[in-house]
Amino acid sequence: MKKFIKKFGILSLAGLFLLSACGSDGDGNEGANGDGESTVLKVANGADPVTFDIQATNDQATTRVAKQIYETLIEQTPDLELEPALATEWEEVEENLYEFKLRDDVTFHNGEPFTANDVEFTLRRAVESPTIGHIVDSIDPDTIEVIDDYTIRVGTNDTFGPFLTHLAHPAVAILNEKAVEDAGEDYGVTEVVGTGPFVFDEWITGSSVTANRYEDYWGDAPGVDRIEFSTIADPSVRLIELESGSVDIAYDISPSDISAVEESDELTLLNTPNLGSEYLGLNMKNDTPLQDLRVRQAIAHAVDVESIIDTVYMGVGEQMSGPINELVFGFNDSLEPIEYDVDTAKDLLAEAGYPDGGFTLTLNVGDNSQERIRVSQVVSEALAAIGITVEVSQMEWGAYLDATAVGEADMFLLGWTTVTTDADYGLYPLFHSNSFGESGNRTFYANDRVDELLDLGRYTTDQESRVDYYEEVQEIIHDEVPWVFLQTRENVTGLSNRVKGFEHNPAGNYDLSPVTLD
Repeated sequence: MKKFIKKFGILSLAGLFLLSACGSDGDGNEGANGDGESTVLKVANGADPVTFDIQATNDQATTRVAKQIYETLIEQTPDLELEPALATEWEEVEENLYEFKLRDDVTFHNGEPFTANDVEFTLRRAVESPTIGHIVDSIDPDTIEVIDDYTIRVGTNDTFGPFLTHLAHPAVAILNEKAVEDAGEDYGVTEVVGTGPFVFDEWITGSSVTANRYEDYWGDAPGVDRIEFSTIADPSVRLIELESGSVDIAYDISPSDISAVEESDELTLLNTPNLGSEYLGLNMKNDTPLQDLRVRQAIAHAVDVESIIDTVYMGVGEQMSGPINELVFGFNDSLEPIEYDVDTAKDLLAEAGYPDGGFTLTLNVGDNSQERIRVSQVVSEALAAIGITVEVSQMEWGAYLDATAVGEADMFLLGWTTVTTDADYGLYPLFHSNSFGESGNRTFYANDRVDELLDLGRYTTDQESRVDYYEEVQEIIHDEVPWVFLQTRENVTGLSNRVKGFEHNPAGNYDLSPVTLD
């Protein structure tokens, strides 16, 4: 039975231990070892999912769970190669028109067969999504044609180089049309249906998500019978749970806790580069001094990013000079980080008509990252030094995403992972004027030349030209400062030595189906 339980307040440590101790697979079935006990993989996640309607959110906390339940047509491996998943093969049959052959041995978790009709439904619905539509907006819906149950054609509005990579994005996983339509508004809450190796079982908001092995899975059988994700926002508590053996995997180990994991004989630290970036967003929608370029430049000069990396992130990550990092195609390596210089910051404020600062800005931060909370405090102190008062508001993760999507705060702290490894996805959703709000452009930044360049880069296959377009975009964004560029992100995970087969993906979402427990 699928269950969804609303729960308010703070989950106690005792409650966490209780959740961790569960041995049932949720349906009363025997585990793989045949002795009545399930093999249960226990994972500590840093934030609660937003919704399991994956076309209504694009956050990492959700994706890390949904990755176990849903599948895409094409899979991107940890080596960032594309390989078949629900689609067995594909070819460009005409210019900008692709034909996909689908697996004929797949069923959804509700027993429905997977067919081309579900792919058509998924893609048409995705194009209309205000949240993830930008990922598939190259698709021309008029070209979508079901040839037979296991063949579908999909075309793009124009030549779009990273089209196949975008289809591998977790948000474009295939939905079951019947499940979505039957559940209505409950889809993604009490009803969650995919084709993946694990079946959604229960979501207790703010607390946990559980999923069980799908016995009719078309691929290799998962290495465990059940996964229990615990939502533990405090990284110190995640470490305690890992050290005590109450969880087997703890995501996003705090930089200050890295040494504790490394020094433990019972634990292993996995630390690898990530396709993400951290930033301080400067909202240009509201009628505040942030609409003045000189004020934004002053703020960028007033924040000592190197000190933040050293003291808050304990050396994890490197200072960025622009919005994407060197792992992403189209990265501009000629840009220099904005220099920390308080005197220059004060001069710029004076030029803008604020010689002593004298104004107040709001800064929102989510409750799922202690590092970002500390960064908000550092930013507040740094801006106070140039006369700007900062009112910091710490918010629950889902409410925080909603607030930033409508431009509620003047400033906010977030990250972005360029899942597709292509600059289009690292720039278009965040800086094109078509992407205001929940699509990604939460600073409401608009520049006609940036829009033009992003459109040019999106609709050509000439890779050298694309690099030129994206390098110019990064130069403009660097100079106009809709973001204060902080640091590159890294995947940092703590593992019990019992865990075998876990592997990072640079995109920050991990496939747990190969994982086994000694």
